[in-house]
Amino acid sequence: MRGPHNIWRLIRTGATLERTGAMKVVLDAFEAPAAVRIVARALGVPFKFLGYNGDPSMPPATRALTALGPAYIKFGQILSTRPDVVGDELAVQLRVLQDKLPPFSVAVAKAEVSKELGVPVDEVFSEFSEPVAAASIAQVHRARIASTGEDVAVKVLRPGIERAFNKDVDAFYLAARMVDLFAPGARRLRPMDVIEHFDGVVQGELDLRLESSAASEFAATTKDDEGFQLPEIKWDLSARRVMTLGWAAGVPLGDNDAIDAAGHDRVDLGNRVLQLFLNHALRDGYFHGDMHQGNLKVAPNGDIVAYDFGIMGHIDEYTRRVYAEILFGFIRKDYKRVAEVHFEAGYVPADKDVDEFARALRAVGEPIFGMDATKISMGRLLSYLFEVTERFGMETRTELILLQRTMVVVEGVARSLNPQINIWEVASPVVTNYISQSIGPRATLKDLAKTARVLARFGPRLPVMVENALIRTSNPQPLRKGNDWGKWILGGLILGVTIGVSGSLTLIAIDLMFF
Repeated sequence: MRGPHNIWRLIRTGATLERTGAMKVVLDAFEAPAAVRIVARALGVPFKFLGYNGDPSMPPATRALTALGPAYIKFGQILSTRPDVVGDELAVQLRVLQDKLPPFSVAVAKAEVSKELGVPVDEVFSEFSEPVAAASIAQVHRARIASTGEDVAVKVLRPGIERAFNKDVDAFYLAARMVDLFAPGARRLRPMDVIEHFDGVVQGELDLRLESSAASEFAATTKDDEGFQLPEIKWDLSARRVMTLGWAAGVPLGDNDAIDAAGHDRVDLGNRVLQLFLNHALRDGYFHGDMHQGNLKVAPNGDIVAYDFGIMGHIDEYTRRVYAEILFGFIRKDYKRVAEVHFEAGYVPADKDVDEFARALRAVGEPIFGMDATKISMGRLLSYLFEVTERFGMETRTELILLQRTMVVVEGVARSLNPQINIWEVASPVVTNYISQSIGPRATLKDLAKTARVLARFGPRLPVMVENALIRTSNPQPLRKGNDWGKWILGGLILGVTIGVSGSLTLIAIDLMFF
């Protein structure tokens, strides 16, 4: 329940931040105004003795969040994907959160599994190991299905984790409201939006059926990707608090010695992991949002195996085209086109100067392209790009921030496998292929076909709606009701779209025949 009683939780939080030395780090990262600093220190300094000490070997921010518990660790992980909010330095610190906590007992895990599946765990699994990984929300056990002998991974939510998270999230909402109240200037950071985003992510992870669904959707969109595989979801052995999937056999993608010993080609793996991510982001608009070495393995046959689907990114088709055109423009050093794309997409306010923006983009691109090819960083380019667009009034888009963060992570994975990788050379075929398929006459025909299908669903009603619109045009009546405007606009829109679609389809068909 949200309310003043959460002040005690905030006091304990402030005390821990002060005791671990994280308070100043956090306030500086958020560029907190004086009013926020005063309130934060007032909630922390007098009660410093009540704070948790944490692990002194950790950096202050990660030390404090780890000491405060699961919700704070997860909050730190989410913030690590938002350098636009916390700054690059703190974002890097937060990424080192290993999200590991002491595991709960295997007996408790078995009881949870039995309760969720409705049968004794020993009847389902002939083997059920001690925890092989323990995180803030759940832990994983290796097991063997009794009926088939197949090895699987069983993910089990921590007992009582839902209630614990909800209590802490309530305190987060109160803190965000206090920032809005005491520091109007800090509203640009959109604290309520940040907490709502965090709340939505966590609520999704607290229902493992949703993660199973995400994994299933990801498997469907990537089933034809050569050299890539996902563990199979065992739906009959999964529920809200339990998720069972095939065991991912192989060596960790971060262990170069093991990869070499297994005879895998690290140059090929580096190229493939980058191209796979770009294909998922551009082609599918659905990508793994936490694609670091800890969530990737190399199977014995050389396939890259991904798992842990708690954070997935989604980009709509229009945004994908914009993103691809931006990358393609930079690849060709066509800064004017990159600038125009930003204006066409509405990312930059129309009252800004296109040529000035193009010059600012040139200042971003040229130094990077002047580097040695093996040092060119797409992640650095995107980071600089967002800095420039922010100066020109572009509002932050969460899906692009996650895309940028994941791009940086994937680029790091690729470079760890092959330090000499040329990022642009590897990315260019994927981006170019997507551009060729998504922009031009054929893409326009495809878009219009989709529009026609939508109109077809309203087919039985279209003749009457168009006839009524034409009758009203021939016999205008006084517009006495506000909703009459809507009828006129609807009728004109239907008529215009119908004529436009049919005409455009004809023109594009002619264009395709001759060109």
